[in-house]
Amino acid sequence: MQRRNFLSSVFAALVAAKAVNAEERKLSPEVSEETKTKFDENTLLDKIKDDPAFSDYSNLLFPRGRTNGLRLRDESRLLPYHSYVMPKESAEVLNYMKDEVLKGKKIFYPLKTASNGRPVAGLFFFRGRPDAPFAIIFSGGFQYVGAIHEGFPIAKFLAGKGINAFVIVYRDGSAQAACDDLAQGIDFIFDHAKELEVSTKNYSLWGGSAGARMAAYLGSYGATEFGGKTKQRPSAVIMEYTGHSDISGSEPATYAVVGDQDGIASPWTMEQRIKRLKAQGTQAGFRLIRGMPHGFGLGTGTPAEGWAKEALDFWLKNSK
Repeated sequence: MQRRNFLSSVFAALVAAKAVNAEERKLSPEVSEETKTKFDENTLLDKIKDDPAFSDYSNLLFPRGRTNGLRLRDESRLLPYHSYVMPKESAEVLNYMKDEVLKGKKIFYPLKTASNGRPVAGLFFFRGRPDAPFAIIFSGGFQYVGAIHEGFPIAKFLAGKGINAFVIVYRDGSAQAACDDLAQGIDFIFDHAKELEVSTKNYSLWGGSAGARMAAYLGSYGATEFGGKTKQRPSAVIMEYTGHSDISGSEPATYAVVGDQDGIASPWTMEQRIKRLKAQGTQAGFRLIRGMPHGFGLGTGTPAEGWAKEALDFWLKNSK
């Protein structure tokens, strides 16, 4: 079976269980009391989406679904495959993003738009040090993209360590479309690296759940297999809780983390893939976290806390 057909069939099974403006523009919403208001756990999701700071891409902040009447403390309703969803953490990262916009920084770059002009895929940019390497984070969720839980917080963590981090919100519902969007995102960063002030050396791909599968596919086969033009492979792939087992034989360094109580992604499957990678000579690391279920994201305040720092160290150690 061809890889592209295989991708579609895998994603279907899981569901059942450049025309962009690359110029850095100043985003300066009119300063008002509403503009200066900070988000918290009691803020309505629709109020966040209506904030002038996010007006052009507010539809990509949260998973698709009805947000009417929901507050940030209710966000877990939109993330049924995730656990330890922390509204306080979400509020902190949304306030961080808003502050970046109010400072005149561009935080979003569209990749694909619908007929109404609204983006359906794009890159959120969390700036680290100028000319530092970059990471792309692919959130999971099968039928939705859980960037608010396992994308934005991880990117904020990496930016705090000086890494330039991008969260890609891709088109959900199709593994092929998702991988194509990821390939386009990689191309965009390479094409605009000078303007973005990022190094293209030793980049990494991070993913959670379904997003980890996409990161692994791009790591194993490269962006060119999915309609991209960038030939350079990542120096590392970081995978959170996924049952991905495919191996091409030319994988980059790979780090995997999963909870031993995960009822969606088999810890055994993840551990066996890491053993196979090591057997073929690939640098690989595996961490099993006791008592943790699926979809814990950054894992703040849980036994999983600290995995992202361990993964970052693994990536940097294996950068050539």
